[in-house]
Amino acid sequence: MLAAYIEEFGAPDVIRHDELPAPRPGPSDVLVRVEAAAVNHVDTFVRSGAWRTPVPWPFVIGRDLVGTVAETSPGATGFAVGDRVWCNSMGHAGRSGAAAEQVVVPADRLYHLPPGVDPEAVVAVAHPAATAHLALFTHGRLRAGETVVVLGGGGNVGSALTLMASRAGARVVVTAHPRDADRCRALGAAEVVDYRDPDVPGRLRKACPAGVDLFLDASAANDLETALDLLARRGRIVVLAGMRTRPVLPAGPLYLKDCSVVGFAISQATTTELAEAATAVNRLLADGSLRPPATVPLPLAEAARAHRMLESGEVRGKIILRVTPEVEAPHAT
Repeated sequence: MLAAYIEEFGAPDVIRHDELPAPRPGPSDVLVRVEAAAVNHVDTFVRSGAWRTPVPWPFVIGRDLVGTVAETSPGATGFAVGDRVWCNSMGHAGRSGAAAEQVVVPADRLYHLPPGVDPEAVVAVAHPAATAHLALFTHGRLRAGETVVVLGGGGNVGSALTLMASRAGARVVVTAHPRDADRCRALGAAEVVDYRDPDVPGRLRKACPAGVDLFLDASAANDLETALDLLARRGRIVVLAGMRTRPVLPAGPLYLKDCSVVGFAISQATTTELAEAATAVNRLLADGSLRPPATVPLPLAEAARAHRMLESGEVRGKIILRVTPEVEAPHAT
C-alpha cells in the first residue's frame, strides 16, 4: 500500500511517499480503507521529534482519517464491512498514523460517519472540533450563562469553540480578522474584536464588563498576564496551543481571584473522553452547523509539501491529503 511515512525525525523532507506492507488488524481492531487524512500542527511536532512519543519505524504520519471499513475483528463490535467511519487519534503513543491507503484503527477510537455528511469536511473538523469540545467542557467546565473569550475565532479550533460555547448557552466574545467577523457572528459570537486593534485587552474588557469566566487562546499567543487580568473570580484559562511559548504566570492575581490555568492536549485524552467528544461532533455535523472555514486538498504524495506549508504559515484553511477515492467495500465473507 502507499503511505506517507518517516524513518527518522527531522524537517518535512524526511517524509517519504512509497509502498509499505499492508497492516493487519489485531483482535479488537478495524482495518479502514482511507479516503482522506488531515494535517495538523501536532503532526509536525511528532515528525520533527519536538514531541517525543513512541513511534514504530517506519512511522506513518498523521492523526485524522476518514474512510470505509474493509475488515473487522471479532473484538471490534459495532462495525461492519462497508461502514463509513472516521478517527482523530492515530499517530501517537505507539499507534501508526493515518496517511496511508489502509490503516488499522482500534475499535474504541473509531466513529461512524453521519449519513449525508461530506467526508472531507469531517476529517477537516475532527481534530479541531474534538479539541474544542474537550477544552470547553472537560477541562474548562463551561456552564450556561458564562462569558467565554476565544482568541483566534476565525480559525479551525476557534470556530468550533465559538459554535459549541454559544450552543451551550454561553456569551462568546472572539478576536478575529475582519474578514472572518460575519462568520464568527453566524457561529454565535456576541461580539467580534479585530485582533489587529492596538488595544485588544481594552476592547475585551469593555465587551466583558463582569469579567471572563473561560478564556481560550486558539491563536497560541498565551499572554497569561492579560488573560488573568480579564478573568472574573474563579475564572479559568485553558492552554491548548502554543507549544513553544513561555509566558509569565502572575501568581498573585491567580490565587487572589481564585482562578486556574490548565494545560490540555487532545493527545492525552482517554478513549472515553474522545468518544464523548465524537458524539458531540457528529451531532453538529449531522445538523450541518459544523463546517471547516476552508480546506486545502493535496494528494498524499505531497505530504512533505503539506508539512512545509503548515509550518511556514502560508496556508489558510485545513490541509487535507486525499488518499484514495471512495470505493464500494467488499462484502464480508
